[in-house]
Amino acid sequence: MKKIILLSFLMFSLFSCEISDDNPNFYYEALPVESVDMPETFQFGETYEILLTYIKPTDCHVYNNLFYESDLNQRDIAIVTAVFPDNGCTELNEEEEVSFNFKVTNTGIYTFRFWQGEDSSSGLDTYLIVEVPVEE
Repeated sequence: MKKIILLSFLMFSLFSCEISDDNPNFYYEALPVESVDMPETFQFGETYEILLTYIKPTDCHVYNNLFYESDLNQRDIAIVTAVFPDNGCTELNEEEEVSFNFKVTNTGIYTFRFWQGEDSSSGLDTYLIVEVPVEE
């Protein structure tokens, strides 16, 4: 009896769900960092705003987040946008700025690698590399 009730519940659940086309159709796309505004040195324990500039290719690209990966004193950073292609995109190629706060928690030299796209000949990722020493 329990199996019949469970089977009935599962069947009801499957047929009661309706997949709608009203859900937004989008995908994520990383965009290259064009330039960076950050200090030449850090003070240990301080927090700094780091400003990134990128080119927004269309009005279908909406800033979503930063890809941010850390390994000891190295940081890999890329700009992530959500792209909504069903909106009839208009080409923009306009500069946009985003920022993030960075707290200095280690001594030594921080190496920031800002993603700038793929090399056209090798297909390897290229980076704008900025090294910032920490003053104690």
